[in-house]
Amino acid sequence: MPFSSLRDPVDLARAHGAFNLAWTEIVADGHASGSAHAERDRLAQIIVALVPICTDETELVERAIDRFTEIKVEP
Repeated sequence: MPFSSLRDPVDLARAHGAFNLAWTEIVADGHASGSAHAERDRLAQIIVALVPICTDETELVERAIDRFTEIKVEP
């Protein structure tokens, strides 16, 4: 899992919490269109990239969802 690159326990906890909240919203809104495993990996990579620039978990969730839904992955 991409979270293995996070060394700070606080960042790791924020990433896990944000991932769970974002994934729940993404699925509920019907934005996960590919294989669940691939889509979850893509969300995790987005979150890892955003952890250093987000001030809190709420911002991290919002920005991760925005980035996830704006990126179109070709099959």
